[in-house]
Amino acid sequence: MKKLLILLVVFGMFVPNVLLAVEPVKIGMVTTLSTKAGYLGEDVRDGFKLAIAQEEGMLGGVPVELLVEDDGRDPGKAKQIADRFVKRDNVKIMTGIIFSNVALAVVPKVVRGEVLYISPNAGPSDLAGKGCNENYFNVAYQNDNLDEVVGKYVNDSGFKNVYLLAPNYPAGKDHLAGFKRYYTGKISGEVYTKLGQSDYAAEIAALRAAKPDAVFFFLPGGMGINFIKQYSQAGLNKTTPVFGPAFSFDERLLGAVGAAALGVKNGSQWTHDLDNPANKQFVEAFRAVYDRTPTLYASQGYEAARLIGSALKSVGGDVNKFDQLRTAVRKADFESVRGQFAFTSNQHPVQNLYIREVVEDGKGGFTNQTLKAVFTNHGNAYVDACSMK
Repeated sequence: MKKLLILLVVFGMFVPNVLLAVEPVKIGMVTTLSTKAGYLGEDVRDGFKLAIAQEEGMLGGVPVELLVEDDGRDPGKAKQIADRFVKRDNVKIMTGIIFSNVALAVVPKVVRGEVLYISPNAGPSDLAGKGCNENYFNVAYQNDNLDEVVGKYVNDSGFKNVYLLAPNYPAGKDHLAGFKRYYTGKISGEVYTKLGQSDYAAEIAALRAAKPDAVFFFLPGGMGINFIKQYSQAGLNKTTPVFGPAFSFDERLLGAVGAAALGVKNGSQWTHDLDNPANKQFVEAFRAVYDRTPTLYASQGYEAARLIGSALKSVGGDVNKFDQLRTAVRKADFESVRGQFAFTSNQHPVQNLYIREVVEDGKGGFTNQTLKAVFTNHGNAYVDACSMK
């Protein structure tokens, strides 16, 4: 009887831990799956799911359950979803947001508690600077980065008079600020359009009248598709070259735009042709599963999953070891598709930034080809404004 009691006590002590070990870690993904920008969230989600599938339902050897909901590009709806994830589902790790205005509505509240937010895309300056938080990480970039590289390239290429165009929301202002940080020539116009706008006839007329020698624009998703088509229809692509960040020239956007984007140079931290083992296997695996070439959004979703997996592995899947989990995320101990990867003190990437060119893919379509690295081991402009040192 005494032995039986001892066995029962021992068994009773260990059963909860065993159950805890096999209970999947819930990860909340709030992303944009509807509206004309819906494919951006779809690619983030698909890249993330690929990483989970490659580990047969796990990340870092830990079983995970991915909860995905569509924010409809609506900050209010996103806040409701995030609140539900935290309160109802007890989520400790969140990711997925595409648009910076949505991130600014959701992230500050989420990270005030014991919840980590890993951004796979939106990187507004407010969250990199004074609004930085030890529980907020961005695995993609700080918004300005992909414009800084284009600004320097355009400046070094001798363009003296550039027209700027972006949507009127936080990311639009960040992106134009990034371009101007390294471009020292004349700005012939700086125009902010409505977020989600589809008709750019008035903007194109004003642009033509300004007679710039180049145009820089940031218009992600469907906005970029419409602008590039209308710009080409107006014949301006034959006289005035356009430049932009990778968001306006991703692989799926090129499928919709076609030859109108041929020859356009754009800035990115990633391309499918980067020559490293992690990237080669990712691109091959993504194409095999989804029958399309991954966009930078897909690569960022994949990287977010790999980063989270590295942290979960370090704590054995016990997200209640919250401080240790956060420290493990900060170490960024994973094989990045970009090659080397590290975090700045404000927890945004240190990485190379490239200029790419839109070229024919040899199969009747169009793709991006990396030309050169303009910046190496590049951080962001807001490190000093962040209290974390």
